[in-house]
Amino acid sequence: MLTVDFQRFRVKPGERVLDMGCGAGRHAFELYRRGAHVTAFDLDAGELAGVEKMFGAMRLEGEVPEGASAETVRGDALELPFPDGHFDKIVASEVLEHIPDDMSAMRELLRVLRPGGRLAVTVPSWLPERVCWALSEDYHTAPGGHVRIYTRAELEAKLKATGFRVNGHHHAHGLHAPYWWIKCAVGVNNDDHPAAKAYHRLLVWDIMKRPLATRLAEQVLNPVIGKSVVVYFTKPAGSAGTAAAAEDAETADAV
Repeated sequence: MLTVDFQRFRVKPGERVLDMGCGAGRHAFELYRRGAHVTAFDLDAGELAGVEKMFGAMRLEGEVPEGASAETVRGDALELPFPDGHFDKIVASEVLEHIPDDMSAMRELLRVLRPGGRLAVTVPSWLPERVCWALSEDYHTAPGGHVRIYTRAELEAKLKATGFRVNGHHHAHGLHAPYWWIKCAVGVNNDDHPAAKAYHRLLVWDIMKRPLATRLAEQVLNPVIGKSVVVYFTKPAGSAGTAAAAEDAETADAV
């Protein structure tokens, strides 16, 4: 299930692309299928082991174009182990809401992206996330959980202050917000609750079959209760992620 729209965020074969905070690797796998040189980056060694195994399976099954490559790298989002301007594109999906010092992570994204390169950021949308927080304390207080709820305006302001230019946005996964509300209401770890199990079966069926009815429903629901908001950015040509830009970005810490 992809959150980034690859019709809007086009990736060309041979481009160097970072999936920062890759988790289980869903976007990294799509980038690999599109012929990119993919770096799947995360702090969780267990997640990265699974991603590396899937990369290998994709190669064996012939799912990737000739010339594409993929690697996993473990590290801290506040100190990315890559040279300045190394990547053509970056995906940061559902990760910034986990990072207390999000502005430092944003400055690192700016640093390792080449001038003219593009960034796709996804975070939980404000309204669905606010409902989840109201229904369940466990949802956001678990170790490694969400430390903030972004408004789109706040996310854009912080990344603009860092040095990025905004290129548009959309919402995604309108059918998924009710599932998480149910989970928060009955217990986030209560996977056996009948309501949670029934809705989960619906989501799996939708992901596998993609019927017209649910696609149309999601188009209607996304702007209202889409679980994620996706914002696209560009690093302006001539920008180098300088110390001066970093100092300017400090002013957004209070946003």
